[in-house]
Amino acid sequence: MRAVWCGFALGVIVLQRLAKLPGWGAWLGLLLCVSLALTWAVWAWRGHDSARGWQAARHAGAWLAIWIAAVCIGLGYAAWRAELRLAQTLPASWQKRDVEVSGHIARMISQDRGAASFLFSVESWRIPASQSQALPDLIQLSWVARDVPLPPLVPGARWRLDVRLKRPHAQGNFGLRDAEATLLSRGVRATGYVSDERRAKRLLPDARSLSVQIERSRAVVRARIDAALADAPHRGIVVALATGAQDAVSDDDWRRLRNTGTSHLVAISGLHLAFVAGLAGWIAGALWRRARWRGIEAPLIVPAQQVAVAGAVVAAAAYAALAGFNVPVQRALWMLTVTAIALWRSREVSRSHVLAWALGLVLLRDPWAVTAPGFWLSFGAVGAILFAASGVPRVRREDDAALSPDELDPMREHDAAPPRVGCLRVFSSRISARWRAFIRRFAGRLADSARVQWAVTLALAPLSAYWFMQIPLIGPLANAGAIPWVSMFVTPMVLAGVALPAPFDAFAWQSAHAMLSWLIDALGMLEGWPWALLRLPQPGVFALCCAGVGVAWLLAPRGWPLRWLAPFTWLPLLVPSAHGPPPGAFRLTALDIGQGTSVLVETSRHTLLFDAGPGPESTHAGERIVAPYLQTHGVMRLDTLMISHDDSDHSGGAPAVLDAVPVGAFVAGILPAHPLWASARTRGAQTVQCAAGQRWQWDGVAFEVLWPDPGPLTGKPNAHCCVLRVATAQGGVGAVSALLAADIEAGTERTLVARDAAGLRSQVLVVPHHGSRTSSTEPFLDSVWPLVAIFQVGYLNRFHHPHPGVYARYASRHIVLARSDADGAVRIEAAPGTLSVERFRDTQRRYWMDTASE
Repeated sequence: MRAVWCGFALGVIVLQRLAKLPGWGAWLGLLLCVSLALTWAVWAWRGHDSARGWQAARHAGAWLAIWIAAVCIGLGYAAWRAELRLAQTLPASWQKRDVEVSGHIARMISQDRGAASFLFSVESWRIPASQSQALPDLIQLSWVARDVPLPPLVPGARWRLDVRLKRPHAQGNFGLRDAEATLLSRGVRATGYVSDERRAKRLLPDARSLSVQIERSRAVVRARIDAALADAPHRGIVVALATGAQDAVSDDDWRRLRNTGTSHLVAISGLHLAFVAGLAGWIAGALWRRARWRGIEAPLIVPAQQVAVAGAVVAAAAYAALAGFNVPVQRALWMLTVTAIALWRSREVSRSHVLAWALGLVLLRDPWAVTAPGFWLSFGAVGAILFAASGVPRVRREDDAALSPDELDPMREHDAAPPRVGCLRVFSSRISARWRAFIRRFAGRLADSARVQWAVTLALAPLSAYWFMQIPLIGPLANAGAIPWVSMFVTPMVLAGVALPAPFDAFAWQSAHAMLSWLIDALGMLEGWPWALLRLPQPGVFALCCAGVGVAWLLAPRGWPLRWLAPFTWLPLLVPSAHGPPPGAFRLTALDIGQGTSVLVETSRHTLLFDAGPGPESTHAGERIVAPYLQTHGVMRLDTLMISHDDSDHSGGAPAVLDAVPVGAFVAGILPAHPLWASARTRGAQTVQCAAGQRWQWDGVAFEVLWPDPGPLTGKPNAHCCVLRVATAQGGVGAVSALLAADIEAGTERTLVARDAAGLRSQVLVVPHHGSRTSSTEPFLDSVWPLVAIFQVGYLNRFHHPHPGVYARYASRHIVLARSDADGAVRIEAAPGTLSVERFRDTQRRYWMDTASE
């Protein structure tokens, strides 16, 4: 079954990498492939041949055919599930419109005093009679209190709401996670917000399904924790350990946990579930051994071991439900269930078979789990532990067999001694033997723990580099103390609070919070060590494969040849190749950050970021997208951060960027009193106000600021935006240039044209003011005359950018157009005489990505 489930998983993974779902021809090909493979497998297994070598070859071919059939079945199953889910689609004409829906709250995602986000299970739509399209059953809504206070929102509550929806859409950027896959995994086929809270009406009765009851129990536990801990700084970790909800964990806690490699402690993992299952099994077995029925001891009816196993599974399932059935919990629950079934049937099952069954069952339930890092980290950690532990029991038995008879039985040495002296010697020998046995057991367990920690750290390092662009070097030391502390003290205290009534629950949670405070303080000290964290660009497939081979090589059983060569396989991961363009060329990446601007310009050895997108006042794009993008692509230092002006969709993300990477120079068109100046100086950046006439060269690429004029900034922010021109060779033959125009408007465009129309000529134009009708005048476009125009706009944004007339103005000039709401991020490779354009949704397209932009 290991080969079957691994092949099934490979098929599921392949499907999630496809740009479109299989058509009828592909379905027929899959069916034919499965039929031929199974036919060959049956023939090979039933065939008989006298030659032993030929028979072994036939059996190997049969297993290969079964594996190929499993791959095809996995791909077909994932495609079938995707077809069913994608069939529920919000009509494009319903976007931007108010729609009335009735249903119940399925799950609370986050909630505070003035806003809430939740999953809403739709029971009925108020739709035209002619509508025959299958509509979404589950939508994700946000409810912001504006005119009236936010009402109590609990899972199961039925409401009739006026909502404004759109199809699932997420920003698409090279190397970053796709949130559309997360929505698809949840079954969400539309997102939106409550458009008129005054017309919202609570309906009766409440929904009473099992899933609703589970979610309501989770909400009750969270409310109790909130009441007990109020505004305690680490309350979010307590909530996460109790219910699996991680939205309340503070940014500071996340940073410390990530940088020390202990972020897995916040998730309810298999270790926590195993603790609950073990405790429940022990209690169930102990009670059953003491139970009697009609004078007959209960273990004579059903063995206490089976009752203990059943109690462990029931408790684990209850805890998994409380945790929200995340992937690590599902994996642990399925492994426990498979093991329990084997024990009930008095059969032995290998650990690798248990892990394979868990892998298949997780993907049967959720084929999109492979798109989440938790899937790879969870199965990778357990697989590494099992691989590293192979052969350990045999070695330990050999060590035990090497003990001398006198060590095993201290009585043998003193059989002939006088009675009094012999008793003293026997007593002292027994004590010393017990101490020696205790020390050996303790040393053995310590060695096992170190071996497990070594295996997990080594195995997860490449995955951490891929998903999080960092390897916490301090991780083994931090986990050596944090894992037992959280597992033995914090988690039991949190669970005790869940089980205990008031006011004892508050005491338990406050105790858990105090212990967490000590842990977080200790992690903060470890985080401050200069070598604690190694930041890396996101590795490619080749580097990951090499590192994976090195992990297996190092964790192989003793005696594996040439183990000293294994560390060299990590060199492609630890020493990545140069990622910048060649000298004399530049790369321009217009990020997809929604409504706003952020453009990264890279030369051979330098980088400049033009604007940083929205900040906390809007979509947190600077923190969610811009800073992670820099880290993903190995930008460990910005030579220049240029903030064009003080509009939140351009400058809001600057603090997140300043926190994430060192900045050499901070150049901006913002007023002298703006706090960004002080923030940049505090971080060691040189600060300069941008002004026309500023010029510099990097690696054969010329940079020139065209606007604003030197002197004090006056007027509204759009009137003194920084305008930057980048050229491969100033004035040279075949030069390629790009113009970053920020939010300049018609007046500034006229001034620039009148001053030097020829100096505006650029092959690439980041469209002024997101395509607003107040910009992109005819004379300006005639002067720039771009070959490529990039619109950085949000999906269905409330400003209706780009304006249809302006967009038509660009299209009439036969310019290559790219817009972030439809194409995602756009990457321009510019070199003298050459220009290439890459759109994210063209080269990185997946079948779930929606193409509608209007």
